[in-house]
Amino acid sequence: MSDSITEAKLLLQKKQFSNALAITSNLLTRYPDNIEALYLTAVCQRYLQQPQQALATLNTLKSYHPNYARAYQEEGHNYRLSNSQAAISAYEKAVQLNAALIASWKNLNELYRAEGQIWSADHAQNQVDYWSGMPQALVSVSSLINEDNVVKAEEICRFFLKKQPKHTEAMRLLAAIGVKHKVLDDAEFLLESCLHFDPEFHQARLDYVNVLHKRQRYEKALEQALLLRSKSPNDVRYQMAVANESQAVGEFNQAIHIYREILNQLPDNSGVLIMLGHAYKTVGETDNAVTAYQKAGACQENFGDAFWSLANLKTYSFSTDEITTMQAREQAPNTPFEDRFHLSFALGKAFEDAGDYSQAFSYYAKGNALKKQQLGYQAARVDAECKAQIEVCTPALFSQHAPPSNTPNPPNIQTSQATPIFIVGLPRAGSTLLEQILSSHSMVDGTMELPNIMSLSHRLNGRGGIDKPKRYPQVLAELSAEQLGKFGEEFIRDTEVFRQGAPFFIDKMPNNFRHIGLIHLILPNAIIIDARRDPMSCGFSIFKQLFAEGQEFSYNLEDIGKYYNNYVELMAHWNTTLPGKILKMQYEDVVTDFEEQVRKLLDFCGLPFEESCLNFYKTKRSVRTASAEQVRQPIYQSGMQQWKHFESDLGPLSTLVSALT
Repeated sequence: MSDSITEAKLLLQKKQFSNALAITSNLLTRYPDNIEALYLTAVCQRYLQQPQQALATLNTLKSYHPNYARAYQEEGHNYRLSNSQAAISAYEKAVQLNAALIASWKNLNELYRAEGQIWSADHAQNQVDYWSGMPQALVSVSSLINEDNVVKAEEICRFFLKKQPKHTEAMRLLAAIGVKHKVLDDAEFLLESCLHFDPEFHQARLDYVNVLHKRQRYEKALEQALLLRSKSPNDVRYQMAVANESQAVGEFNQAIHIYREILNQLPDNSGVLIMLGHAYKTVGETDNAVTAYQKAGACQENFGDAFWSLANLKTYSFSTDEITTMQAREQAPNTPFEDRFHLSFALGKAFEDAGDYSQAFSYYAKGNALKKQQLGYQAARVDAECKAQIEVCTPALFSQHAPPSNTPNPPNIQTSQATPIFIVGLPRAGSTLLEQILSSHSMVDGTMELPNIMSLSHRLNGRGGIDKPKRYPQVLAELSAEQLGKFGEEFIRDTEVFRQGAPFFIDKMPNNFRHIGLIHLILPNAIIIDARRDPMSCGFSIFKQLFAEGQEFSYNLEDIGKYYNNYVELMAHWNTTLPGKILKMQYEDVVTDFEEQVRKLLDFCGLPFEESCLNFYKTKRSVRTASAEQVRQPIYQSGMQQWKHFESDLGPLSTLVSALT
């Protein structure tokens, strides 16, 4: 196949487009998802003045490889003369994925100037100048990172840095590779070093903000974003960074103010409108969120995220006209890949609300199938990771690190420190409801889904790709009491930004069920709640939810069933090895016997009963999950059996979970 690709490229260089197209078309009959064959086919079609065929090929390419930057650049080339707005959108997406695409920056410069967007045009020209002067090796590294060839990218980048160890762009790219590897401490160090050598390297500082955000160092991220804005007050990217980090530290009113200021300059910017809507949703201003989302959908054609954001409020009802519009946009050939799956999920919700369950499931299935194409989820890998936890986290391991019986408080957790309450389980299992109940108590701070434990597990795992040997959880047996204690102190310190000084605080990251052994070792005083829900009800609720990030198992019914089985098996192990450590809270019991279950929850946490926990829906606080609007209402039972409307379509899920129920 590689020889045929090489031959097609040579014919393309000789402008023998028909001959090159014949070769790539033949390749695609055997390898329909081959990235190079699809890309070269689209290029040939454009040169042969077949733009519609080229765009159709590019849509196919993006369905298999949705983050391939050159596909968006080629899409921009096809729109260049006929639809300037579509061309701008395509080029913008291309450079967002791979900043080294000089052709996209050149075209953006021309298109922005024609539109009168002088600041944007100047920025594009600066990027042209920057990347034109960059060594070709680093241009290649940028492309390889985009194409997920991270191993080759790192090899080239490290070789380059051996010759030029203070080259700041090479350091920035190596930090980007670190982010891909999820080695965020390395990435942070590289970017700090980069900024030490060149404090005015604004792109590196913006990358630094993003890495600090991923490491939950939100206050420091905000500090760096403010510094960027002070250097270039009119740069919308830096204004957005300040707004986003303001949200991260809980300054929602400040974030809303900045988004609105940006909209005074760019009133039709759909991306800013979406972020404004999310901020309003988080603080419970639903009407304002709806207005922002609706305007975002009106400002950008086929903007699926606007419609999904409305659907994800859970309380919004689409009109007949809106459903018709969404269907037309979902079917339009020029609708981008990501917008298509956003629209599909929104249509699933719209038709479910309307009682058309067959149509609803067809859209949910379509949206999930599209989203799954974007991911590389492997159920077998998760199964192996869960089994490794069972093998490593034995009673002997926990006994080895147990405090002496006459020690009232483990040495690595001081009584003056806040006590974490971890709510674990599957997504959509009622964890947000439990969080809202507990955070309504005067002694408990609600926070968010904190990724600190998962980040620590990645750090303990070490570098390496998917197929490399894993150090975690095996490394847990090698750690000293002092090391474990430092990790626990680090967790308490790094999560302080989310707390308001109460003696207890909540971390409701559901995936932490896979790391309960680690939690117990570093935070032996931690309280752990298992949010459990009927597997069919929970599984279907997961299937119809488009998650902002993570939860890669959720876009296929079989994957959901296998993940549920891993969860049940691993929780059984934790309950056996850590008896009495975990409280299981069954969602159905909470709904049907509410007060008794609330008292049970508070007793387990060692909290006195407070009436406010029964009136949880009156508590004013930010809620950042899909259940934000639902937990602002009293308890209701209407959602418990919704899955039964779809029972005939849920066979793959039912088969896998039935053995455990």
